[in-house]
Amino acid sequence: MNMKDAFRFQNKLKDLMVEATEILQDRRNIVKVKTTHLRSKVLGDAQDAVVEEVAPSEYAGHANEVAAFLMSILEEREKLCRAIHTAKGGLELDMDSEVGLNRQRQELAEVFRHMITLRNSEKTIAGGGSGFRFNGEGNQVSYRCDATQVTTIDFDRNKIRGMATALSKKADEISMSLDKCLVNTEVAYEPPFDMNDSFEVILSDYIEKATVA
Repeated sequence: MNMKDAFRFQNKLKDLMVEATEILQDRRNIVKVKTTHLRSKVLGDAQDAVVEEVAPSEYAGHANEVAAFLMSILEEREKLCRAIHTAKGGLELDMDSEVGLNRQRQELAEVFRHMITLRNSEKTIAGGGSGFRFNGEGNQVSYRCDATQVTTIDFDRNKIRGMATALSKKADEISMSLDKCLVNTEVAYEPPFDMNDSFEVILSDYIEKATVA
């Protein structure tokens, strides 16, 4: 499989572990609860009634197999991680580093693009100013007045625009290179089941094979 499918299968294995773990984390799936209604203690000729709680999962009777399934999926994840690591080692591009760097390039370019949208401006703010004066009694009192607010950009717009353009261009180039790596790089790993199979199908097949063995 190529690198892109390897990452997809990596996520598939992770999701399988989450679902299988949820089965074992629900106490009702890993214990049997039987309640006996002691009716004979109240009425001598009455029959005691036994009620068993119904487990929420159809795999409740297979806790051992589900646990073994989890261990096998973990082993597959380890095997796939090693295969991906080996495949990455043969690339000229450091994928892990470049993914993080490219995210930073895109974020920084967005900051710069926002900066160049700013414009010089001037506006009047009614009642936005204040001052002090002496009244007829000689006391100092405050008063309100209109204010003029001038906003001036304090950077070189052309330089910032150039930086944003350069970052975007670099990010696009790296994205294309990363996409090529994902599609063209082979990972030496053979999946034990079809990626599109459901959790129910995969686990049921595993339990069936374990029972036969």
